[in-house]
Amino acid sequence: MATITQYKKKSGKISYRALIRIAKNGTIVHMESETFDTKTLAKAWAMKREAELSAQKVFRPKEKPLKISKVIQDYISQFGHGYGRSKNYDLARLLRYPLAELDISELNPQILIAHCIERNKTAKPQTVKNDVIWLKTAIRTMRSVNGFTFDLAVFDDAYETLWREKLIGKSVERERRPTRKELWALSRYFYRRKRSTPMLQLMWFAIYSARRLSEITRLEWTDNDDKKATGLVRDAKHPRLKAGNHKRFKYPRSAWKIVNKQPMASKYIFPYNPKTIGTNFDRACKILGIVDLHFHDLRHEATSRLFERKLGIVDVQQVTLHESWKTLQRYVNLNPGDVDI
Repeated sequence: MATITQYKKKSGKISYRALIRIAKNGTIVHMESETFDTKTLAKAWAMKREAELSAQKVFRPKEKPLKISKVIQDYISQFGHGYGRSKNYDLARLLRYPLAELDISELNPQILIAHCIERNKTAKPQTVKNDVIWLKTAIRTMRSVNGFTFDLAVFDDAYETLWREKLIGKSVERERRPTRKELWALSRYFYRRKRSTPMLQLMWFAIYSARRLSEITRLEWTDNDDKKATGLVRDAKHPRLKAGNHKRFKYPRSAWKIVNKQPMASKYIFPYNPKTIGTNFDRACKILGIVDLHFHDLRHEATSRLFERKLGIVDVQQVTLHESWKTLQRYVNLNPGDVDI
């Protein structure tokens, strides 16, 4: 007989989960669940589904042992090429934890919660949340591909406790912008230390163009339109689509001037290692005593400057390539006192 469970979503909405378990000789051979807005709908689905299963005589044989590590490795092998370095790194890191050595049938809410409690000792809740998200994604995908049995309600049952106890959390939205004094100090520092990586030009190009560091080093000369002063970000960042997600953007005048000063010695406009650029920037901040400033904060600075120039949302999006105001808003850090009305 099905079990109907009431639970409260993070939004505050009440939902009902109908869980069906079929046992044979004391062993669960089939399990599935669905979630509904009302208890009546949940009961109706459960009765109908149980009748269907009974008619079909759905009794699956006991499955072979399957480690969680094997599920993750198969997912990375088959689908990892379509995702960014960050997600693949998070997935590979999961393989190092005791959780990965368990059989998929052993995974339950208690084990997930215990993993998150341990991870919180060395990582922030928003980082731990990625563990849960990517693990669920890998299991859900490989379940469809390989056909093993697993009830994803395990994650739903764990989420309520994880959120309530702040074991997982949303990413903290940064509002850090460099001050004029900090930009002056960094400019002078990079000007005096001229090396193979032109940090002074790269820093100001980031401020003028609003490009991410990983995008800056992928810009190609052949993608530039000299007449319209536009360029192309290949494989632009996207929550689901990345490969082939090429987007054209507008170079602000100051950014375009920096581009035209670069030597055409490579197919890339800035043929430098992004890790080296990030390391050089962090080192400069440390030497100069500049606290809590990252290279990515320059994108916040750039976006805020565009709005300070009285550009509209649609115009700013032609530069930053944000698809919606909701995502663009995260990069806008304006001071109410600067508004001229």
